[in-house]
Amino acid sequence: MRTNWAGSHTYEATDVVTPASVTEVQELIAASPRIRALGSRHSFTDLADTPGVQVSLEGLPATVEVIGDVVRVPAGLRYGDLATELVPRGLALANLASLPHISVAGAVATGTHGSGRRNQSLAGAVRGMELVTGTGELVRLTGAELTGAVVAMGTLGIVTSLDLAVEPAFELTQVVYEGLSWTALLDRLDEVLSCAYSVSVFTPWVGEDVGQVWVKARTSTGSVTGEPVEVLVDAGAHVATEQRHMIAGMAVENTTPQLGVAGPWHERLPHFRMGFLPSAGEELQTEYLVPMSRAAEALGAVRALGEAMHEVLFVTELRTIAADDLWLSGAYGEDAIALHFTWHRDPLRVQPLVDRLEEVLLPLGARPHWGKVFRAHADALAPLYPRWSDFLDLAARLDPEGRFRNAWTERHLGI
Repeated sequence: MRTNWAGSHTYEATDVVTPASVTEVQELIAASPRIRALGSRHSFTDLADTPGVQVSLEGLPATVEVIGDVVRVPAGLRYGDLATELVPRGLALANLASLPHISVAGAVATGTHGSGRRNQSLAGAVRGMELVTGTGELVRLTGAELTGAVVAMGTLGIVTSLDLAVEPAFELTQVVYEGLSWTALLDRLDEVLSCAYSVSVFTPWVGEDVGQVWVKARTSTGSVTGEPVEVLVDAGAHVATEQRHMIAGMAVENTTPQLGVAGPWHERLPHFRMGFLPSAGEELQTEYLVPMSRAAEALGAVRALGEAMHEVLFVTELRTIAADDLWLSGAYGEDAIALHFTWHRDPLRVQPLVDRLEEVLLPLGARPHWGKVFRAHADALAPLYPRWSDFLDLAARLDPEGRFRNAWTERHLGI
C-alpha cells in the first residue's frame, strides 16, 4: 500500500507513472479518463488521489533557468533543492514554508505559505505557469489569466513548470522568545506579528503562557545577533538560550539554527532542515486562514476550545500572510492570520474537533488550507471566495471531460 507522507491516507490509485518529458505527460493525459499529479505527498487527505493514474513529475528535466527577475523551475522540484540552485547565483525567494521538503507545484497549488505581515504565500511568487490541460494542450499562462490558475489544487491540468519571482540573496537571524502571556499577546497582537520579517507563534492554547515566538529578522533591517525585539521584551518575553523544537520531546537537531546566529535565507526561513524529519512525522494537520480584521475574535474562540483539544494537539502555529489576488487563495483580497493545528494521528478524535473549529471560524470568514484536513463542503466554502464561480468556469474550460476530478474535488469544490 502507498500512503502520503504522514501515513494518514492510503492511495486508491494503483499506478504511479513518472514521465521523462512534457510530451509523455500529454500522452498520459490523452490516454487516462482519470488522472492526478502527485507531488511530494505532503497533503493529508485524498486531494491527490484518483481512481485512475497518478503522475509524479520528478522525472522531468531538472533544469533551473534564470530569466531576468524570475526563475523557471520544473514543477516537481522541491524547495530545498531549488535553494541549492539559487544560492550560487546570489538569488533568493522572498519566503519559504516551514519545511523545504515540499514540491514547488504542490505547495503553490494548495496555497501553502510561510509567515510575515508583508509576505504573500508561496503562490504569490508565481509570475508564469506552463501546464497540460485536460484536452492535452500545453499552455503557458501569464498575467490576469494566471490569477485563477495558480491556486487550483490540480484541477486545471498537470503543471510542468513555474516562473517564480526572485530577489538578491539575503541573510536572517532566528531567535526564539518564551514567557509571553496571552494578555500581552492580545494587547499587542499586530505589533508582535509585525516585529520582524517572519514571525511564528507556537501555542498549546492552555494556560496563560502563550508558548514560543520564533522571530526571523533580515540582518539588513538592523536586527542583528543579540539585538532584542523591543515589543517582546517590553511584553515580558525572554530569549531562549538553547535550541528549541516547537513540539515537546522532538529532536532539536531537526530545526534550523536559532540563537541569533545569522545565516542564509534558505537555512532560516524554514523551521526544519532539509534531510531531517519535519514536525512530528506521524500526524494530521489542519489550518484556517482568517482575515486579520477578525484575528482577535478567532483567537478568543479557539482559546475557549483549548482544554478540549489539549490531549490530541501537538501544537498550533500562528502565522500571517499578506493579501493577494489569487482566486482560491486563503488570503485573497485581505491580509490573513493562519491558525495551523498539528494533531496526533488519531482521525476519530480529531474530526469532531475540526467540526468545532469550523463552527466558530467559518463565520469569521476563515478559509481552510486546501492540502490539510478540513470538513467543510463546497456549499459552505463557495461564499468565502468572491471568484468561486469564475474558477469553476475556468476548470470546465481547461478540463471539459473532468479528467482531473476526484472524490476530493466533488466534496470541496462541487465538481
